[in-house]
Amino acid sequence: MKLTLSWLKDHLDTNASLEVIVETLTRIGLEVEGVEDPARKLAGFSIGYVVEASQHPNADRLRVCLVDTGQGAPVQVVCGAPNARTGMKGVFSPVGTYIPGKDLVLGKGVIRGVESNGMLCSEAELLLSQDHDGIIDLPADAPVGTPFAEYLGLNDPVIEINLTPNRPDRSEERRVGKECRSRW
Repeated sequence: MKLTLSWLKDHLDTNASLEVIVETLTRIGLEVEGVEDPARKLAGFSIGYVVEASQHPNADRLRVCLVDTGQGAPVQVVCGAPNARTGMKGVFSPVGTYIPGKDLVLGKGVIRGVESNGMLCSEAELLLSQDHDGIIDLPADAPVGTPFAEYLGLNDPVIEINLTPNRPDRSEERRVGKECRSRW
């Protein structure tokens, strides 16, 4: 059986964390098979606004973007996506974020002589699809600085509980058990 954390909290009067709830479910005898938390996989990714996208001085296919992350001054990002442009909103990844589609932790870099302090991401880099032709292009009303998982509505963990099936062989075990006891 699968249930979301929000559904469970709608039916219980609790503010307990996901970890405490999972531990409690196990303690009362329910077998928690797993917890899928898409927000954890997308932690660190947020909505960014490309304030400016200009041609890279040393590369024809790269753009130097200034990205408003909603967290202070704009961040400089070197981007090779063909759709990177001034005024767009996309998914920003700061230095230190794990990029699942590349299986790496993003570091500060210098690309063809220009410093890059983050990344604008494609769907393939976030393992949302196979699309890697360009960065994710979000609608104009996407709120800058909002965690991307929250924007997608993926911030509700799903808890999977293993239900013990009714075992028809139990009645046979009881019958055999009674026969054995009556012989003693």
